[in-house]
Amino acid sequence: MDTLRLWLERYLDALERDNASPYTVKNYRTDIGQFLDYCAEHGVTTLADLTRDLVREHLAELAEAEYVRASIARRVFELRAFGDFLLRNAAWNQNLFRRVYAPRLPRRLPRHLTIEEVQRLLAVPDVASPQGARDRAILETLYAAGVRVAELVGLDLRDLNLEAAEVRVIGKGDKERVALLGQPAVAALRAYLNVGRPALLADHPPTNAVFLNRFGQRLSVRSVDEIVRQAGVAAGLEQTVTPHLLRHTFATHMLDGGADLRVVQELLGHENLATTQIYAHVTQKRAREIYLRAHPRSQDVPPSFTDAAASPMQNGAC
Repeated sequence: MDTLRLWLERYLDALERDNASPYTVKNYRTDIGQFLDYCAEHGVTTLADLTRDLVREHLAELAEAEYVRASIARRVFELRAFGDFLLRNAAWNQNLFRRVYAPRLPRRLPRHLTIEEVQRLLAVPDVASPQGARDRAILETLYAAGVRVAELVGLDLRDLNLEAAEVRVIGKGDKERVALLGQPAVAALRAYLNVGRPALLADHPPTNAVFLNRFGQRLSVRSVDEIVRQAGVAAGLEQTVTPHLLRHTFATHMLDGGADLRVVQELLGHENLATTQIYAHVTQKRAREIYLRAHPRSQDVPPSFTDAAASPMQNGAC
């Protein structure tokens, strides 16, 4: 009978084949591995011996060790995903991890950049160099299309349709969708493809990958993370800039500009509209801040209204 450890390795291999972020694979290896260590300490090494109570005891131990609620919740979600993999591979007839509740967390609104901050970020790369032309095209594409970093690095030349200002991406679950590009992004991609990419490819073996490193090979997720982070530092932005932050920024700016929520859902590749709705909360919060700051009668209450509210009505109802 296959051990829990063997199934974990199979799961991690599957994540890598699906272009999961290296950080995701690392976290799953560490967190699920910690749980499997706990199981082994209690004499459990196979799926047949695994129980819901053992999972709950492990989570309780983490809470006693003062792990934060978000960290414990993350482990529950990771275990659920692992259990779903076991179900898909007929190793389990039920996902008992889904019978374990995660700690409730306060809903946090996604961070995003202002339009002025985006402009500063995009101005950072030196487009006269091959790497600079590439980095400008990467930043423009992430912001214009709202694609995930794994989707960006997975792009091949055949996925680009610059005449139509479109790019075909393969998202989560191998689902294909079309992302749209603005003209600045199209121009940046053309400049990179015409000059920057040939220089990076140079004498290296040919490849269909769009974004290349200095060895003429497909750029990795980690490399794009670093390119974006360094651009944020060079732009003097206070918050750490990541590809996912640019995705949040894309969605927020689309809704700020009046885009329909379902259109944004489709462009982001969200399966569930509820996932997209969190961005609506961001734009509503921003609208309220602008209203309170801009409207001359948004805050000050005239004394006559204050007095009326504090005193009972005279002479009965109106």
